[in-house]
Amino acid sequence: MKFLLGDKRNLLFLSLFTFVFVASSALAISKGQEIYLEQRRTISKSFTPIPVLSEESGFPVLSAQAALAVDLDAGSALYEKNPEKALLPASTTKIMTALVAMDYYPTDTIIKVGKVSVEGQKMGLVQGEEISVLDLLYGLLIYSANDAAEELAVNYPGGRDMFISAMNIKAGQLHLDNTSFSNPSGLDGNGHHSTARDLIRVAEVAMKRSLFREMVAIKEKNVASIDGKIKHRLVNINQLLGKVDGVLGVKTGWTENARENLVTYIERDGKRIMIVLLSSQDRFGETEELISWIFENYEWQEVEFSLEEYRQI
Repeated sequence: MKFLLGDKRNLLFLSLFTFVFVASSALAISKGQEIYLEQRRTISKSFTPIPVLSEESGFPVLSAQAALAVDLDAGSALYEKNPEKALLPASTTKIMTALVAMDYYPTDTIIKVGKVSVEGQKMGLVQGEEISVLDLLYGLLIYSANDAAEELAVNYPGGRDMFISAMNIKAGQLHLDNTSFSNPSGLDGNGHHSTARDLIRVAEVAMKRSLFREMVAIKEKNVASIDGKIKHRLVNINQLLGKVDGVLGVKTGWTENARENLVTYIERDGKRIMIVLLSSQDRFGETEELISWIFENYEWQEVEFSLEEYRQI
């Protein structure tokens, strides 16, 4: 076969280009392998602050039948007492009520209040009053209003029973394995129970929602019917708001049988702590005591992980 001069030059150029390309690729692959192997050999620079309890520390003695305090970032329990014990959650139930309502209703939805017949804490809704879902949520989470909980439930597609079913479905989705709801307000009822651990979980999820987070931190708010004629003054029951450094909510609860319940979220010194007390004789005092004990007796230390350990986290 005969080649023209141009053909020979083209062939030579193609051969040289192929050689350079293959050599460069091989070098890049080799370099990539070296980097990968070096990463496998070296210790990663990922640090996680881990709470370490002082050796001299004692433990608070609480009247609460169940209690749990968790460092949310480290995933570590700081204090626990019967965290899996199923107890009456009372109005801490409204954390889930709010989540289900927020999932379904646009906040500007207008609800016409029906015949109000409910026990316990009420914001004073009047039959025939038209009020926004947003203001019902304020009533639910600031004032712990049972009438607000019922109105959100009865206006749900399928009515109150379907709303309660939605609460239990969401509990399953969040792996609240020891929680069951039979009403939206938290009144005592057969099959209505939860645990400190489950309430930590649902509160952590709820606090990731900006609207929920905003509402539970409000100390006082006035809301009104759409026409402005019926006004409702809402005062937060949580005595720790504005009193204890870093407390940003979350929810109170009380019935005669449940006694005093409290779910508390704290941000302080770069730490995020969630605390639940159930069936306490002094929910505010004991929670305040527990917060002080945590920050006085724990030291957060940075722990270094290897690359392989980091991948398994």
